[in-house]
Amino acid sequence: MSAELGATGGLAFGNENSVYQKVLAAFPLCDMTEEDLRQNPQFCKLLSSLAHHVDKTGLLGPLKTELEKAEQKLLSQRRVWLQSESLNRALQEMIWEHKVRKHHAAVPPDQSTFYETVEKCLLVAQCARRLDPSDTTKKDQPSVLGLTPQQVMELMPSENSVERMKQMLPAALEEHLKKKCLRFLSYYQPEWENQSESLKRSKVSHLSAQLNKNKQKAEDLKESSREKSVLLQRQTQLYLSEMTKCVQLLQSFILENRLKIQADLDRNKLDYFEGKCKLVSQKIKAEMVAIRLETYTADSISAHKEIRKSLESELRACQAEKQSVESKLSSFEILGKEFEALAEDYGKLRQEIEIKNWALKEFTKYNDL
Repeated sequence: MSAELGATGGLAFGNENSVYQKVLAAFPLCDMTEEDLRQNPQFCKLLSSLAHHVDKTGLLGPLKTELEKAEQKLLSQRRVWLQSESLNRALQEMIWEHKVRKHHAAVPPDQSTFYETVEKCLLVAQCARRLDPSDTTKKDQPSVLGLTPQQVMELMPSENSVERMKQMLPAALEEHLKKKCLRFLSYYQPEWENQSESLKRSKVSHLSAQLNKNKQKAEDLKESSREKSVLLQRQTQLYLSEMTKCVQLLQSFILENRLKIQADLDRNKLDYFEGKCKLVSQKIKAEMVAIRLETYTADSISAHKEIRKSLESELRACQAEKQSVESKLSSFEILGKEFEALAEDYGKLRQEIEIKNWALKEFTKYNDL
């Protein structure tokens, strides 16, 4: 396979593992493992051939060059914007600080005039910029309140005030920025809070280089963290795949041993249940005997025996009477149907005699009263 990759993909390495490792190193952002490359050799071949044309982020050479140019252009425009934005915010902070000082203590009139001129110039410039149509807006778009940038610019302070403001602005802005740098130094390195002013200024001069150094260190740590994260993800996938194999092996081992000992377990369970069944049956017999002993005492047994004797004697008498009646019945059956008719007439006569005797008794009873 390594020979094929060297011939077709352009990456001729010593063995298969080195091929897989270099392909993974060439595409660190791809979520792949060596096992994936082994299972898909054609895909591995394709990646090895693409490694000569793209970088680690997956960009082609010309596209990467254009991207770098665009980034440089964006960086320069961002730098210009940051300069103007930083200056604007610094001036706004100076105005706010002046208002706070003016609220707590008396301020010289020339300072008040200076800051009022700065604030008015910033406000007029901001309004004029908002009213000035840019390339991204429609030229015929109606202006706000019907105003034009020229009309707003007429509200600028007098030229003398602006000139005096421009002369005082660099020194005031420099002083403000120095104080801000010192405050930042105190926040960034609190141990320099009680140092002298000259040492603080010296430290501030080296603060930018130190911040760049710390920023680069943070970027390096971020890159290292990303690489370690990718490595950890691959190791985690490898670990999970190995754990899955171990679990499958353990399951097969458990199943195999369970089938072997299942017969012994079933036999032991059967013996246990048989012994338990015998024990329960013996317990039931013992309870039945105990119930009989509690129910049938010596006196009750003798009484039952006498009752049994009387019942047996009555049974014998009934059986003898039954035999005599059956013999008579058989003798009557010999006489035929004529005797059966006579017997029915005799039975009817006997029934009438009994009814009349009962009526006579009842009549005699009422006469006696």
